[in-house]
Parts: sequence; C-alpha cells; structure tokens
Amino acid sequence: MKFHKSSNLKGELSIPGDKSISHRGVMFGSIARGTTEITNFLQGADCLSTISCFQRMGIEIENSGGCITVRGKGLRGLQKPSPGTIMDCGNSGTTIRLISGILSAQDFDVILTGDASIQKRPMKRIMDPLATMGAKITSINGTGCAPLSIQGSSLHGIHYQSPVASAQVKSAVLLAGLYADGETRVTEPYLSRNHTELMLSSFGADVRTEGTTAVIHPAEELYGQQIEVPGDISSAAFFLAAGLLVPNSEILIKNTGTNPTRDGVLRVFKDMGGDISFLNERSGPGEPAADLLVKSSSLHGTVIEGAIIPTLIDELPIIAAAACFADGTTVIRDAAELKVKESNRIEVMVKNLSAMGADVVETEDGMIIHGGKPLHGAVIDSRLDHRIAMTFAVAGILADGETEILDADCVNISYPGFYEDLARLQR
Repeated sequence: MKFHKSSNLKGELSIPGDKSISHRGVMFGSIARGTTEITNFLQGADCLSTISCFQRMGIEIENSGGCITVRGKGLRGLQKPSPGTIMDCGNSGTTIRLISGILSAQDFDVILTGDASIQKRPMKRIMDPLATMGAKITSINGTGCAPLSIQGSSLHGIHYQSPVASAQVKSAVLLAGLYADGETRVTEPYLSRNHTELMLSSFGADVRTEGTTAVIHPAEELYGQQIEVPGDISSAAFFLAAGLLVPNSEILIKNTGTNPTRDGVLRVFKDMGGDISFLNERSGPGEPAADLLVKSSSLHGTVIEGAIIPTLIDELPIIAAAACFADGTTVIRDAAELKVKESNRIEVMVKNLSAMGADVVETEDGMIIHGGKPLHGAVIDSRLDHRIAMTFAVAGILADGETEILDADCVNISYPGFYEDLARLQR
C-alpha cells in the first residue's frame, strides 16, 4: 500500500468491534450453558482463530457476519479434538494464552500452536502460574514458546503475584480458577484491562476486584448471555491521531469502547492538547462506550510512564508516531512489554520512524521522541504486525512524499476495512 500527504479528513465512521471482547464472548459462551449471541463481533483473523478452536472442540458456532451465535455446552462440555488435530491459534496471543487456562482443567489432552510470530512469543508467563495450580503444560520445543502440550488436570486455587500487568496472564489464571478447588487470586503491579472480570461476572461467575488483585471462586456453571461489542478503542486510536494531526479535520468515531482500563490513549492525547469530545456516553453494567468527536489540534510533548502504560500498551506505536508531529519532547517509559508483541515494537517503531526522518531514540523500556521535525515518505517494513502497518498508514498521510508499506494486508488481523475507511475520510 502507498500513501501520500492528506489535506484534511472529514466524516464519521463506526469502528469494528473490540478484539478483546469479541475473543472473550466466544470463549465464555462456549463454556457456558445455553446460547450466547454476540453482536458487532470483530471479523478479524485473530477472533476467527478463536471460533475455529472451539468448533474443533465440538461447540456449534454460527457466524452470520455481525452476529455470532454460540451454543455452549457448559464448563465440562468441551470435547477432545479429532485424533491428530493440532489447534491452530494463528497470530492470536489472546487465543493461545486464554484458552490454555481453560484447557488445563479439561479431561483430555491437546496441542496448541500458531504462526511463526506466535511461536516466538513468551508463554512461560502463563505456563508458570498454571503449573503452580497443577496444570501439565509444556513447551514442546523447550523454548518457553508454542507449540504447547496441555494434559488436562485437576487444579487448585493459588494467589499469583504477576510480575507484569498483563490481561492475558491474569485471564489465563482466572479461567483456570473457574475449575479449581478453591479461591484463586491474581495480583498485578498495575491494573490491566478488566474485560475478563466484567464479562465473567455477567455470565454468572463469582469474581471481584480488590485494588490490583482479581479474585475468582470455582464455578458450578456459567450461563449464556447477550453481548453487544463496542467499537475497539485500539482501532479508533489511529483515527484519533489522524484527526488531531491532519489540518482542517473533523471525524466522528461512533460507538467506541471507553473502558477506563483501556482509555489511556484518550487521556494522553488530551494531555498533549488534543480536541476530543465525548458524545452519547453509555455506561452501566458491562462495557462503557461513547461517540468520539476529534478535531485538528496543536499537540505538545508529554511523559508516558507508570500505571497508565497497561491502559494504552497497544496504542503506543500510534502515540509515538503522533509525538513526532507534536512540539517538544515525548518520553515513553516502562513499556518493555512492547518488545514481546507481534514484533519488537520499540525496535520497529524507532527504525521506521528514523527512516522517515524523525528524531527518535530507543531506550531499554521505551523511546524518546523530539517532535516538530517534518517527516518524509519511506518504505516501511510492517514485520507482519497489524498495528505497525496502521501506524505508518497514518504517518504516511502526514509526511511529505510517498510512503510504501510492505505486507500491508496484515491489518486483517484486527481491522480488515482499515484502508478503505481511511481513504473514505480523505474524499
């Protein structure tokens, strides 16, 4: 894909459904009793991997586009996949890590794998706490990565002190805790996104939060629910940045999730001087949402560190790109987690931004960006990372000259219509 500088962006759009919530709706619906209907489900490759895995375990799942119907069979209703079947989680870290917590307690064995990227991502962060609960989970190649062999076992409750604030780690342990013989607790250094806790509670689980500790009790049964998935704020972030930085722009991003454990990008852009208004706010039980009206703004640098990092970890690439166009210096710290995403996002961002002429320095746990310097087009290697590709599509419409993104179709992992939506706003 090739991009050129844009003079303005105008219009409104509805962002695809939240990826994290879509994954969880299928997983929890599959182990619940009765029917779960999920509307505004994200039809991205990652979420389709989750559907495929549960279908292989005997769950009937109907996909009619925007609506998913899951006919759950209860906590003990999953079936052993066909002999010789290896469950393929594709590019989805959420799928392989969360499903490991569920599968650790089943009465059958299974092998989980994924694509080349997944086979490099660290799995010991879930293997260790699950093993402490009694799970029999091993890295087949001895690398601490997929493929993973899981032998179903009896589990017991633990109090796990997680060294990282990770919703995937927390969720894997909490899901195993549904099947344990007693209370399970997960304490994090900072609070990570809480979609698992909110949704499990709606399905009937006994789960609560105490500060940065999530607590769950064993469940007798979960029950199917109606789930309306809000738009994914991680996908909205690219249009927030574009709307703030392209001159003479005004974009209305409808029905965007505003969960406070995910809204760090909104707080940072507002701190940088961004003009973002909340319209039609919806709250109550479950997931809050709003329409976001974004207008062109003059941004300035900021410092991003500490407790806010887990609330915007997936948005840091686009925040870093936006900081190149802001006045002054932006410092990103405490973000070493970026190194173990679909790519090493610190290294990839610094390399590609530098290729476009940005003044950016890599640090051990983040980067330092001196903004206000015009960027020029370059050839960008996405490293098959969807968020990198989308970030540089936005940078491409802000930079002089032509920007070319290699392997640009990797955006299908989370936002299949991204380029079409971006082009529509430029008309």
